[in-house]
Amino acid sequence: MAKLDIVKLSKCITIQNVCIGPGPLPLEEFIAVVRYGAKVKFSDEYRQRVVRSRILVEKILDENRVVYGLTTGFGDNVRTIIPQEEAIELQYNILRSHAVSVGEPLPEDEVRAIWLMQLLSLGRGYSGIRMEMLDLIAQCLNSGIYPFVPRFGSVQALVLEANVNLVLIGEGQAWYKGELLTGAEALQKAGLSPLAPACKEGLCLTNGANSATGLAALALYDSLIAVQTADVSAAMSYEALKGNILACDPRLHSVKEHPNQITCAENIRILLHDSSIMENNKGQSVQDPLALRSVPQMHGAVKRYLADAGTDILEEMASCSDNPVLWPDGDDGVALMGANFDSTFSSGAADIISIADSNLAKLLERRIDKLTNRNFSGYPAFLAAKPGVDNGYMILQYTAAGLVNEIRGLALPATADSIPTCANWEDPVSMGLLASQKALDIAQKLQYIVAIELMVTSRAFDLFTEGVGCFASATQAVRDKIRTIVPPMTGDRHLSPEVEKVKKIVSEGEIIRVAETYVGNLGY
Repeated sequence: MAKLDIVKLSKCITIQNVCIGPGPLPLEEFIAVVRYGAKVKFSDEYRQRVVRSRILVEKILDENRVVYGLTTGFGDNVRTIIPQEEAIELQYNILRSHAVSVGEPLPEDEVRAIWLMQLLSLGRGYSGIRMEMLDLIAQCLNSGIYPFVPRFGSVQALVLEANVNLVLIGEGQAWYKGELLTGAEALQKAGLSPLAPACKEGLCLTNGANSATGLAALALYDSLIAVQTADVSAAMSYEALKGNILACDPRLHSVKEHPNQITCAENIRILLHDSSIMENNKGQSVQDPLALRSVPQMHGAVKRYLADAGTDILEEMASCSDNPVLWPDGDDGVALMGANFDSTFSSGAADIISIADSNLAKLLERRIDKLTNRNFSGYPAFLAAKPGVDNGYMILQYTAAGLVNEIRGLALPATADSIPTCANWEDPVSMGLLASQKALDIAQKLQYIVAIELMVTSRAFDLFTEGVGCFASATQAVRDKIRTIVPPMTGDRHLSPEVEKVKKIVSEGEIIRVAETYVGNLGY
């Protein structure tokens, strides 16, 4: 299984090419493809195992064995044997009939995540899909074809995947170079041709935990970047609020058996190692409010939640989630019918991500309030240039509070629910897609709150009156980076575009990279 490497994750924007081979795909390479457009290619071993699996499909068909989805109908229609002359029609029909999601379209990175997860799962060599179909998916990813996929109405799988993969057969709709076209037109303009689905391929292209896992992987990445960046913004809040750095003393944290807590405290100390503000204020207060004092404990717990969730997601990313599984045995093999399509591992992990992010969000908002509240911060009201006339950053705290409220509402676990489908044939249902969609929505809201803390602390740095050169080199560099995209506050102005700019560099890992230039790699 691939391991989470937070250092590599913060640099995934620099990865340009990704080869899917015999080993598991690291999260940073997954993100490089789905969000930053890295090109996909396959190893020889990948191609060989796919071809071997397809040979087994042809053998099963030649011998007319009864196998779900090859020679039978789908779902409750499993009792219906399908004549071989209707096998191709069956594959077309599953793509057409299952493409029934509704509403606004998925963003491009989410669609790409579904396609890349299908390349990972179907390429394990147990699905029987043709290499030509997987090559077409990779070509679509590499050329920038982006299917139109309505985002609502999935209990886990089938409906989103069907909409995504209609394009491969020349149907549905897709964007290409900013233009929404029919699937056939998009392929043609990219120099590609549609494929007729061979036996089992329609089932392969709709089945599995791929949507739930792909979106959970995006949520995991966004959350990991958010919490690691939050260590940096917390260090800035420590300086801006003249916090007592003894709350990060290694002796204090050594009595708790939580490595992530210990490492977070170390991060804060390293980031502030050359801060004269921290040195001058060490021990000046008996103890600070929990918004500062509990940073290592709460950030550390969030990191542990995310690491545990990451284990499940990475394991699913390295798995085959198809049904049936075609198990090779020498020159023959067997079709094993089961429920490997179930997404409870990855979607349960997504629910854990949602709860973790909710815990971090409530702490960040309290630090934002402390910095904008003149009764606590010691700064002008709301960090305004002319308090009273100017509102300064007053409403940014409202925005953070509103986002926290939205996150709390979304954090209710989706996988605790189940509504049976398919004439009660599929009686427990994971609701996995919703869990992953909510986790991704929450993670992106969390990044906005991190961005707001960075903006507020940078403004506090501007107003600090104890002399130039008193800040830590790493935090000063982060403040300077913020100032390249957000100018100092000289009066009230429209702040929403500035929040978007800061959130963008947060999501790309830029804040982490800037800080690490001065202190080396931060721990996790």
